[in-house]
Amino acid sequence: MNEQGRKPLIDASFTQQVLFPIREVSRLTGVNAVTLRAWERRYGLIQPIRTDSGHRLYSQADIDDIRSILGWLERGVSVSKVGSILARSHAIAGHTSGASDAWLRWQHQIRLAVQCFDLVGLGRLYEEVFAACTLDQVFAEVFMPVWHDMAVRRGGYGQASEWLFLDQFLRSRVFARLQLAHGPRSRTVLLSPLPGQCHELELLVTSLILGSDETGVTPLVCGQPLQELALVCERLKPDALVLFSHQPPTAELTRQLTRLAAVLDCPLLLAGEAAEIAHDSLAGSPVACLGAQGDVMRQRLRQFLAGQLDT
Repeated sequence: MNEQGRKPLIDASFTQQVLFPIREVSRLTGVNAVTLRAWERRYGLIQPIRTDSGHRLYSQADIDDIRSILGWLERGVSVSKVGSILARSHAIAGHTSGASDAWLRWQHQIRLAVQCFDLVGLGRLYEEVFAACTLDQVFAEVFMPVWHDMAVRRGGYGQASEWLFLDQFLRSRVFARLQLAHGPRSRTVLLSPLPGQCHELELLVTSLILGSDETGVTPLVCGQPLQELALVCERLKPDALVLFSHQPPTAELTRQLTRLAAVLDCPLLLAGEAAEIAHDSLAGSPVACLGAQGDVMRQRLRQFLAGQLDT
């Protein structure tokens, strides 16, 4: 940082990058310049470099971050909370920088296949990524970033159709893997979306990621009434009920979750970005937070079912 708290001026490390002025970034992302400056000054979300004359220049990584921010804002996450989510994503990327080029290449190929509505080519890419990556990486680093980005930018002609094509493809493939994994397990978990707070694909992917050889995860359909979950659990008798959402729970929803936990015969857990955001506010309550990252969610679920993790 320089004396004004800004990023350094352009140096040799940026000379090979394509850099964009703020007006072009506004055109590409739909975020006006005033908002971009506010995100930089008030929240530190985007830190463009500066020319000698003080003009802002943004890298492709900055543009990707802006689109990620839009995705979280669309889900109801406040702008003040987005910074911690981005920081965690950047930290993960920093530990896996050697693989990031491959992930970006696959993302580009996926976009091309979707633009052509190339089902065969998309299927070939899906199998290629699965053969080279872990389950978490397949979705968190390759497919879901493309899906999220396309979901945010559905305003242009043809973009909604392209997103629906990718969404349908991924739902069918994830559902097929869930069916293959279906079988007797020593423990069973129900996964339910909080009403109106996630897409079916996000729920299916989370079901796949949470499952293990010991634990079978059954997703409930989007639209499942929150007030009827006690009845569902009474009849199915799961070892735990996991609620999933990427949106921060309101004070009223937190009260509803506390009441629900009191009448359940099994533990109540929260997963997704909602669990990260609400972790402090739910501390000491009967609702346990699993987090949002695949490996962390699996570990915490396993520990909780084994009685090794408190709420």
